[in-house]
Amino acid sequence: MDFLQSIVDKIQRKLVFVTYTPVNWKGYVQAFDWGITLFETYLLLRQFPLYSKTDPPPALAGHFTPDVFKKSQEYGRDKAKFAIITGLLKQALDSAALQWGMAAWCWKLAGQAIGALGYGAQYEITQSIFFVFILAFLSSLPTLPIQWYQTFVLEERHGFNKTTPRLFIVDQIKTYAISVLLGAPFLGSFLWIFKWAGDRFVPWLMGFMITFQMSMIIIYPTLIQPLFNKLSPLPEGDLRTRTEKLATRLNFPLKHLYEIDGSKRSSHSNAYFFGLPWAKHIVIFDTLMQQSKPDEVEAVLAHELGHWYHKHPLKLLTISQLHIFTILAAFPAFLKSPPLLRSFDFPAEVAKKPPTMVAFLLFQMILTPMESVIGACMNAISRHFEWEADHFACTLHERLGEQATTSDRDKEEISEMRSMGDRLGRALITLHVKNLSTVWVDWMYSAYHHSHPTLTERLKELEMYKMEQQSQLKKAT
Repeated sequence: MDFLQSIVDKIQRKLVFVTYTPVNWKGYVQAFDWGITLFETYLLLRQFPLYSKTDPPPALAGHFTPDVFKKSQEYGRDKAKFAIITGLLKQALDSAALQWGMAAWCWKLAGQAIGALGYGAQYEITQSIFFVFILAFLSSLPTLPIQWYQTFVLEERHGFNKTTPRLFIVDQIKTYAISVLLGAPFLGSFLWIFKWAGDRFVPWLMGFMITFQMSMIIIYPTLIQPLFNKLSPLPEGDLRTRTEKLATRLNFPLKHLYEIDGSKRSSHSNAYFFGLPWAKHIVIFDTLMQQSKPDEVEAVLAHELGHWYHKHPLKLLTISQLHIFTILAAFPAFLKSPPLLRSFDFPAEVAKKPPTMVAFLLFQMILTPMESVIGACMNAISRHFEWEADHFACTLHERLGEQATTSDRDKEEISEMRSMGDRLGRALITLHVKNLSTVWVDWMYSAYHHSHPTLTERLKELEMYKMEQQSQLKKAT
């Protein structure tokens, strides 16, 4: 802890000017928020002309019929138009709220609310919890019509929406309820640690944050996910047999194998795993099983298990902890800065002793440009992990060949895994075709937004892996 605190102290010495120097923080946030929005709009405008192409990339020409490719282009074009309009609209609303001092008004409203319940200004944590929920609720209201349009117009028009109006409303109510039930204790604990630990809060908050993250790994699938989707044991059959054998051969600590009713809301498909290191759960969307053959779904799962094999979740968790530490280490200077609150229209009596939650929220606004850069960097790391997972699936038979028993059946099954790269390629193509995914992608747009390589990039890489294996096989014979 002393080592971490020494780093925090060095950072604070660099940021000491924040505590006393008046800075036009509101103008800074406005400028950078608009700058990011306009840059993202520019990326969409770069991408937009690609939706006018009438033929798919050569590598995909045999997989898209003219009618399906036309639908894919129309879907991509509609989504791009929607993103441009809603992006600018959301930014205009956020900018207006910032300019008119919405945060300061919500803090005042929260004080009045707890006052009506008999609590005074000394109950800062209580007022902070009310403040966060009031601000979050009011900020979410303008987005509801946007979500409604996206679900019942955009997705409906292209045949993906399965959500009913009643289900949409129920989902919103459940989301608000969960936010209160989980958010209030989290915020209360978060703010209490600030008060309890004083200036040495960073290591304690780091410990609290990682404990919360680990807890959510258990809480989300067992308590929250069932409120929205039904998780059922995967039925007996070829896919279950393949998955269990694959997990056993890789020593993957599979505890449960689920099918999820993703078709309840959308016809988009996916598969993923979650859980603690010693107990993992695999979840397969019913839409994926409907759209792909068992051997192709097995290839998708082999890719997912490649993430586990290469410890990608652990690496991402480590990166996230470093990110959280950087944020918390820079925060103390802003926590003790009356000029910060004054810049965002908070009255002098509040600014002279900045409430922790208010200062943290404003600090997060200031970090917006840095977070955008970090997001793009995280996408680059994620794309690298996707390459590794694809390579793992393609070379799985080599890894398992050393473990093969003398059983002819076992050797035969492992030998069949030589086709895993082909199967994965077919599964990816099916996913893109069924989901009407965009296949022409601008490089700059992709670098900024995409956490996965494009389909054509992945297929080319899978083909390279195949050629390498064939070359090695020829040398061996």
